[in-house]
Amino acid sequence: MHLFFLHEKGSSNPVGLSLDYVKFHPYFTYKDLVGFILLWSLMRIIVFFFPNTFTDPENFIKANPLVTPTHIQPEWYFLPIYAILRRIPNKLGGVIALLMSVGILYVLPLTSRTSKPFW
Repeated sequence: MHLFFLHEKGSSNPVGLSLDYVKFHPYFTYKDLVGFILLWSLMRIIVFFFPNTFTDPENFIKANPLVTPTHIQPEWYFLPIYAILRRIPNKLGGVIALLMSVGILYVLPLTSRTSKPFW
């Protein structure tokens, strides 16, 4: 919209002096076209001849399925679960420990020694 109105009305002087101004077309149109072509050419050179210039160097390390990368961390609410599963090497043992850690939250209120039950 700005370029359309600038092309239609032209640029005005905020001081109010009547000075001659440079027309939008062909001068600014050609200048913008040359800049666009140069940037497009630079982007094409980078993409086609140097595609790995802006990539992370860790992408070239061979993957090891037995080791979790150090930069991968679970969200804060998954940290206890993640710690339990990593601590126990056996998968079934880890799942049982995980179920027991959740189950203890259900059993703990039942072990209260108060005279009045909470229900």
